[in-house]
This record gives sequence, C-alpha cells and structure tokens, in this order.
Amino acid sequence: MATKRMALGKGLGALIPEVEGGEENKLFYCGIEEIRPHRSQPRKHFDESKLLDLAETIKEKGILDPLMVRRIDGGYELIAGERRWRAAQKAGLKEVPVIVREADDREVLEISLIENLQREDLNSVEEAEGFRELIEKFDISHEEASRRVGKDRSTITNALRLLKLSSEIKNHIIQNRITAGHARALLSLESREKQKELCNLIIRKGLSVREAEAWAKRWAERPKKKVAIEKKKGDLENQLNSLQDSLRQRLGTKVRIQARGKKGKIEIEYYSPEDLERIVDTILRNA
Repeated sequence: MATKRMALGKGLGALIPEVEGGEENKLFYCGIEEIRPHRSQPRKHFDESKLLDLAETIKEKGILDPLMVRRIDGGYELIAGERRWRAAQKAGLKEVPVIVREADDREVLEISLIENLQREDLNSVEEAEGFRELIEKFDISHEEASRRVGKDRSTITNALRLLKLSSEIKNHIIQNRITAGHARALLSLESREKQKELCNLIIRKGLSVREAEAWAKRWAERPKKKVAIEKKKGDLENQLNSLQDSLRQRLGTKVRIQARGKKGKIEIEYYSPEDLERIVDTILRNA
C-alpha cells in the first residue's frame, strides 16, 4: 500500500501569520507555566552556557521575537521558540509574548523543523536529523529541502552523511569535542573501529581538520598496501610450493625450498651414498 505523501506548505513565512486580524493571530502575554514544549521538537540538545547568555539578554531587553503556540487542553503547546522559552524561565520571567496558531500535527512539525533549520545555533547532528526528518516526513528531494530552509543542496547532502557515524562519535560532535569537518574526515574510513580510533586521536591531540584529513588518508591507504603485500607473498609461496613438488617428483626424494626475502636455500635429502650418487647423476644429466 502506497504511503500518502505529506504536502509541504509555502515556507516558513507563509506559515507564520501576520500579527493583526482575528483572535487567532493576536499577540498577547501568556503565563510561562501555561506553555508546554512540543514532543517532536527537532532540537534535542540545548547548550547551557548559551541559554544563560540568552537569559541575560532577555533580562535586559525582553523577548523581541514572540513564541508561536497552539491551544491544547490545560494550556498551550510550543510550535516555535523553545530556546527562548527555556531562557525566559532562567531569566525569571512570569509571562512571555506569544502568537496563537491553530495548527494540526503536520503543520506543527513543518513549522518547527523549518524554524529550527533556518537558525545557526543547531549542532551539526541536530541539523542533519532535522534535514532527514523534513525530507522523509514530507517526501521531498534534497533540492526542495534546500529551497525550503535557504541552504545549499550540498550542505544538506554533506550534513546527512554525518548520520552514518556511530552514536559515540555523534555525541562527540554534540558536545563540541570535534567539528563537522573532523567528522567528515572520519567518514573517509570504512572501518568503524578506525573511525573511533582516529576520533579519539583528534580529541587527545587536538588535531585540526586538515591534520585529521591527512591521518585519515594515511589510514585509508594502509590496508590496501597490506593487502597488496599479502597477495604478493601468497603468490610467491604458491610458486615455491609448486617448484618443490616438481623437484620431488624429478629427484625422487624430499626437497625443501626456504625463502628469506630475496634469498633462500634448497635442501635435498638422501639416505645413502648410492642415493646421493643417483640424485647428483639425475641433476647433472638433466643439466
């Protein structure tokens, strides 16, 4: 059964109403305790130090950009502005400016995703998860997503690649231990163990992105060289084994060829003076 495609609106501007007109669009002050965060909020991590900085700004100048909410039983649910709402609580505000929007779950998700993705303070993992959700929920292309959020298509494609990394490495990005540039260097390594090893090295040594890329390049080439060496070694062993078998059959005794780098030795066993004479005669005759 085909999945019904969720239609996307005309962008964030069309989704946020003008602050004039009917009851729904009216700007007013709402008790901060009446507001609940939205359960599908794309932003999962809120930097505590940045929230405190924003709280100080709010104390001095107030909230310049009103929150968008919708009515729910017992109060209001945030559609856009959770970071401002959290900072307002830290600033000790009892009321915050809001605009009420009557929106269904689909519209809430669309507004919340686009509002967050157009901001600059999402970490790289949250941004990538937001892009993925926008693309999958509304069944749109990378090109369409880039138009909706005002970012280059390559930015979206590169961001989505970060989601291939392990949870441990993604957490390092969220905690600002490594950057998205470092993470892209890790993606050039196929082995998750190597990705983890290089990630720890980046953190421990404080490697720059360029240095991380250089390490990743060396580590990516190393297995190929090892395979080539092993293949060459395997071919030589096969040739020597084949030659041993030929000599054993020709001389009628045990023959052992031992290779040591480019050198080596051949051991031919004999069991009596007469057997030695026979082997030597066979060799010389063939010569």
